[in-house]
Amino acid sequence: MAERFKVLAFVAFLGFIAGIIADLTAEYVLPKLLEILPEIFRVRYILSGLVGAVLALILVAIWAYATKPTEA
Repeated sequence: MAERFKVLAFVAFLGFIAGIIADLTAEYVLPKLLEILPEIFRVRYILSGLVGAVLALILVAIWAYATKPTEA
């Protein structure tokens, strides 16, 4: 039971960090990207999708390296 709580707490912490990263990205990085990138990337859902994909890959990579395979 304690192991499950540790995993849930770790995932919650990663989600918290991902939220902070997403907010900072929306506040500082996206305005700069919108100045640089062509008009097609001005569509908000494309940028949101790209940020979401990157965050998901980062979270899965952290999870994969943080957990060790259990040998039966």
